[in-house]
Amino acid sequence: MKLFMPERVFFEPSSLKYPLGEELYKYFENKGIEIIKTPIQNVSRSIPGKTEKHKYARSKKTLVIATKKSLNLDVCKPSADFEFSLVTNCPGNCEYCYLQTTQGFKPYLRTYVNLEDIFSTIKRHIAKNNGDVTTFEVASAGDPLALEHITGSLGKTIEFFGSLDNGRLRVVTKFSNVDSLLNLKHNGHTRFRVSINSRHVIQSFEHNTASFEERIEAAAKLAHAGYPIGFIVAPIMVYEHWKEEYLELFDKLRAQIQIDRLSTPATFELIQHRFTPIAKQFILQRFPGTKLDMDESKRALKWGKFGRFKYVYPKETALEIKEYISTLITERFPGAVIDYFT
Repeated sequence: MKLFMPERVFFEPSSLKYPLGEELYKYFENKGIEIIKTPIQNVSRSIPGKTEKHKYARSKKTLVIATKKSLNLDVCKPSADFEFSLVTNCPGNCEYCYLQTTQGFKPYLRTYVNLEDIFSTIKRHIAKNNGDVTTFEVASAGDPLALEHITGSLGKTIEFFGSLDNGRLRVVTKFSNVDSLLNLKHNGHTRFRVSINSRHVIQSFEHNTASFEERIEAAAKLAHAGYPIGFIVAPIMVYEHWKEEYLELFDKLRAQIQIDRLSTPATFELIQHRFTPIAKQFILQRFPGTKLDMDESKRALKWGKFGRFKYVYPKETALEIKEYISTLITERFPGAVIDYFT
C-alpha cells in the first residue's frame, strides 16, 4: 500500500503554538511540499478545481493542520459511548462513503495537533461516568491510521488509553500501516476493527486504501500483538457470485487469524450497502463511471434520525445477507460476537 502524502498543506496559525504543529511544519518543509499559513475559513476557496470531480480529487490531496476547537463529544451508538477525532476525512476514495455528504464540496483532510486538550476532555467524560468503563470511537469522522506515518497521533492516543483504568478506545481502519503500533503499551484497552469486504468490493469501490490481502495481514499482526480485534464487514453488497466471494473472504481471514492467540473474542459488525438521494447525487458527480448499484426500484426505504431516509436492500434480501454472513462467521470463529446487523 502506498502511504498518503499531500500535494499541499495548510497550517492554521494556532496549530504552530503546539509541539506537534511545529514538528509537522518542519516535516513538510523538508519534503518540499507547498505550505500555506491561513485561517481555516480560507482553505476551501484556496483549493483549485472547477468541476465537482476536480474539486473532490484536489481536496483529497490537501491536508490542513489545525486545532480542535469544539471539545464537546457526541454520543456514538452503537459503536461506543462517545466519539472524538484526531483527523477529519480520509485519503481513501471509497465511492459509497457516507462522508460524501457530511464534509462539504471540498472534502480536504484535517488533523488536529492539540492532543492534550483532547485527552483532558476524554478524562472529564470518564470522570462523569461514576467510575464505569467508558468507550470512545476515534474513527467516525476519518481514518487516523491513514495519517499515522505523518502525525504519530494514533500511537500517542493508544498509549494514553493504555494508561487509563476506565477508558477504552475503538478504532476502525481500511489501511494497513500498523507496524509502528505493534509494540506500544496498549494494555488491551484499544480494540481495532479492520474494515473488510469481498475482493470485488475493495477493488471496484475502495480506491487508495489497503488491498484485500493487506487488510487481512494487518488484522493478523494487530491480533497477535495482543490488541482486541474486530471486523466491520461493510458495506455488504449483493451482486453476481457475492456468496462465493464472501466465502473466500472469511476462509482467508480464518487462515490468518490464530483464534487461540486472541486476547478476547473477535467482534463483527455487519452493515448492508445503503445510500441516500443526496449521496447518490454526489457519487454520480464525483464518480461518473461508477458501477455502484443505486437503483431505487430494487431497494426499500429505511427511515433514520431527523426524518431522513436511505435506500437499503428489501427485507428478504437483508435477511438472506444477515443469515449467510453470520453463518460464515460462526463456523470459522467459534465464540465470536456479532455486535449488530444493520
